[in-house]
Amino acid sequence: MKGFSEFRMPQAIFYGNESLTKLGEQASHFGKKALIISDKIMNQIGNVEKCRYYLEDAGLTTVSYLEVNSEPTDLHVSEALAAFHENQCELIVTIGGGSCIDAAKAVAVLATNGGYIGDYMGGRKPLACKPIPLIAIPTTAGTGSEVTSVTVITNTKDDIKMMIKDPAFIPAVAIVDPVLTYSSPQHVTAATGVDALCHAMEAYISRVAQPMTDQLALSAIELIVNNLRTAYQNGEDQEAREKMALASMQAGLAFTNASVTLVHGMSRPIGALFHVPHGISNAMLLPAVLEYTKESAVERLAVIGRLLRPDLIGLSPEELADVTVNEVKKLCCDLNIPNMKDYGLNQEKFNEVVAKMATDALASGSPGNNPRVPSHEEIIELYHICFDYDFTVLEKVIH
Repeated sequence: MKGFSEFRMPQAIFYGNESLTKLGEQASHFGKKALIISDKIMNQIGNVEKCRYYLEDAGLTTVSYLEVNSEPTDLHVSEALAAFHENQCELIVTIGGGSCIDAAKAVAVLATNGGYIGDYMGGRKPLACKPIPLIAIPTTAGTGSEVTSVTVITNTKDDIKMMIKDPAFIPAVAIVDPVLTYSSPQHVTAATGVDALCHAMEAYISRVAQPMTDQLALSAIELIVNNLRTAYQNGEDQEAREKMALASMQAGLAFTNASVTLVHGMSRPIGALFHVPHGISNAMLLPAVLEYTKESAVERLAVIGRLLRPDLIGLSPEELADVTVNEVKKLCCDLNIPNMKDYGLNQEKFNEVVAKMATDALASGSPGNNPRVPSHEEIIELYHICFDYDFTVLEKVIH
């Protein structure tokens, strides 16, 4: 390994069943009044009330902003920030999927640094002030946002998903309670699970991977492939849910310190322009992007293939790389992941905006960390391949 690597994570991580009970104690270290950022579904199923109970039991008062939806926008951030200031809050607690957590991250940073969240994209403006303390509590096993230095917020004016990365976005505390994922619907379990798989695989093949991220990424990949189908088929399977929650967190720690690559770069424009959930858009792209990348990442994809299919003996690295692609395709089939056409994307509109999507993908910076760095034209071609991609067509492997 050349030079040195940097590894960042929250000040504290609480993981395991009933770890939500630590919320009040942890929050009391940061202040007496908390803004809870979440969504209406979390409120309806009682998760917001659980947070309120533990906070108030520890002597805190609370106010809530519950308007975040499946794609956090700059409007959500502005509204929640206004609620934070108007109520003179001292800390933020967020519970929900990655959308809620990403919105809360942006609010925590803007509360002390000011301005528009897009000002900080690409490092154009430095985050000079320490953010407001944030406690992040995920209710899905997928984004890993509770431990990452990244927020993704949609610019509603330009229809661009802004990926903004800075250590300031790392929550102060992450509470990962697998019990909270039990209520996750089947389609959300599939989407977020494949999102976590993308995080882990991309972190492992990234040009800036490092030994610590490698270990976390490989552990997450193995846990996901061995448990996601079970969690999808039986959402109340405690062991599968626990292992998926762990895998999601590990994958988050891996990619925030090693970066995502081409899949995420191409995925964000699909979400911004067609409002496809992030995990689904990743899954639509992952097999084809792995095929495109394979020639430049044979050894690393072979390590994954050996991990996923230890029963296959005597295969070459090239064959093991094909095994990896095949196993991802099989998983997508088992989770009923659609391609873009089957999801319902309008092909005429898709053709009109595909060049913009490729431009936005490159602008995100993520494709530059892919082992094989694509041109604008290659990304356009990949988008077209993925539009009606057939997950059932497997690579030929001799064994």
